[in-house]
Amino acid sequence: MRIIVADCSAEYSGRLNTTLGPAKRVILVKADQSCLIFSELGSYKPLNWMCAPCTLREIVPEECPDTSPDNGGDGDSGDKKAGDADITGPGGEEGSPTSAEEADQAESAAPESLIAQEQDENQSGSVRKVLRVSAGKNSDVLTIRLYQIYSDQTFDLGTDPGVVKDGVEAHLQRCLAQQIERIGEGARLVRREYPTPIGPVDIMAIDGEGMHVAVEIKRNGGIDGVEQLTRYCQLLNRDPLLAPVRGIFAAQTITPQARTLAEDRGFECLVLDYEEMKGTDDGELTLF
Repeated sequence: MRIIVADCSAEYSGRLNTTLGPAKRVILVKADQSCLIFSELGSYKPLNWMCAPCTLREIVPEECPDTSPDNGGDGDSGDKKAGDADITGPGGEEGSPTSAEEADQAESAAPESLIAQEQDENQSGSVRKVLRVSAGKNSDVLTIRLYQIYSDQTFDLGTDPGVVKDGVEAHLQRCLAQQIERIGEGARLVRREYPTPIGPVDIMAIDGEGMHVAVEIKRNGGIDGVEQLTRYCQLLNRDPLLAPVRGIFAAQTITPQARTLAEDRGFECLVLDYEEMKGTDDGELTLF
């Protein structure tokens, strides 16, 4: 992971053209060469980005002093000329024929107006470094101009185990199947993932009166979930061995619109408290 803190501007050209004016920002370059630009403002989302697969080309303009922290701002050695490219990430060794060809194709994909603007800024000596990131599947190009580099560091983060999610629909389904009487006293489980020609019903059960019950489970219950339950019930009620089949729409949260639609169609709404179902709710009152 490469992390750059710098005064920069950026232009994205392709399916949508966007521009970021000069400001101090954080630039993340991942090992797969994807590039993301962040600022203090806004949410967790980057201001602009280029996703993998992509090719990153790094250009140091001619007669431009290197102000990166690595050399203390003593200036470029003079060996690198304008247009020289550093290919980073798994795209190959610097200067390899394949990488050079990809970089040339990426540069040719940039609009002539952006190249002309870059040349004008380079001549004024204001641009210290240019990062040009080209998409691998289309002609989109992200061009980042660095005017002052405050930090440029690379870290080996190793292998990440990934996010372990708790409380997803599969967990809610398992807990409700184990505590099936939450849908009504005397209820019995038929099976989870009850198969139908249009997809599996989350839970099929029989209530205390012997009627089949189709249960659709969502974390956040919306209108789409009610529509899904409607399709299941319409299909199941055509089977004389199952009919009549009633529906229950179960979720941790249910929107007012979804509740209104579900009740209008004769479905019962059931709010699930996952923490209480799995036995980890300590019962203490909290502010949020």
